[in-house]
Amino acid sequence: MSAIRLLVLGAVRDRGRAHGYQIRGDLEFRTRQGLRQPAGSNPGSLYHALRQLAEQGLLRAHERAPSTAGGPPRTEYETTAEGEREFLRLLRHALTAVDEKPDVLTAGIGFLADLTRAEAIRLLHERLDALRDRHREAAAPRTPEAPPGPWGHLDEIARLRAYSTDADARWTRELIARLESGAYTMAGEGEGEGEGEGEGEGEGGAAPRG
Repeated sequence: MSAIRLLVLGAVRDRGRAHGYQIRGDLEFRTRQGLRQPAGSNPGSLYHALRQLAEQGLLRAHERAPSTAGGPPRTEYETTAEGEREFLRLLRHALTAVDEKPDVLTAGIGFLADLTRAEAIRLLHERLDALRDRHREAAAPRTPEAPPGPWGHLDEIARLRAYSTDADARWTRELIARLESGAYTMAGEGEGEGEGEGEGEGEGGAAPRG
């Protein structure tokens, strides 16, 4: 999965309508907040991603006339209904897939609050289940037919995988506990909205924030 695809769709969705320079600024801000720099997040790749998402019908492009001050014309983008569905699909995958690159998970965490509290907790429990399976696989005893000899140190790969899986699971359990205790403002919980509104299955997205 490409983290930049999720990031671009999410950034446009959060703004409601935005041009490339604004999206670039949003991604740079997220990087300064600790987000891992995803592959393909340089300016050229970012504008390519915007055009590609528009060609695929996930973003709608709006051509704007040059500014009266003499600035260049800018294309503004907004998410389509299909783009909304793709954003939520990518977000759910980012939070539950345990074998993706780290930038995929951090991209998903960046949009965690765009889900309802109930769905976020459910997805994180799915992540825990997948991590338990991965830990069992990594910790399973290996009984080679012959003594491992000089290759015995390769068992350290499995140990590293088990330790990293344990750390991921610990963080996931702690995040679930924070969400269950009411941490963060999730979708449907903003000012003027009822607590838990829209928490039905598959309802996970907040309205775009302009």
